[in-house]
Amino acid sequence: MTGLVVCAAVLALSAVFGLWRMRRDGRLRVRGRDGEVRLSAEDLGAALGERATLVQFSSAFCAPCRATKRVLGEVALLVDGVAHVEIDAESQLDLVRRLDILRTPTVLVLDAGGALVRRASGQPRKADVIAALGLAVD
Repeated sequence: MTGLVVCAAVLALSAVFGLWRMRRDGRLRVRGRDGEVRLSAEDLGAALGERATLVQFSSAFCAPCRATKRVLGEVALLVDGVAHVEIDAESQLDLVRRLDILRTPTVLVLDAGGALVRRASGQPRKADVIAALGLAVD
């Protein structure tokens, strides 16, 4: 009987965690010190966009990274002055540690000066990226 109760508790906790993770995955938000973070073209290895920059941290074996690359590329083409920069997280470990990147894909939305406006862990929705750009370009 005890084993059945433990099994039910583990299943319930797993379901709650899964729902929580699904709700947060890919949401563009601001974390603690994010407003203080500023990245330069040297940090990224590419020029910043005139109005904003979408930075994507990817890894070689990340399936959602490919879909995220497509979404961010479409948004960058849609909005004038927005650049999309993809960074291989495995080859830029110092930057990954500095920015506290814990998983791929992670997307950063930077304003024209390179200040971090929003970030998302997981694949963001196109509408959320466009909304975050609205905050970055104002």
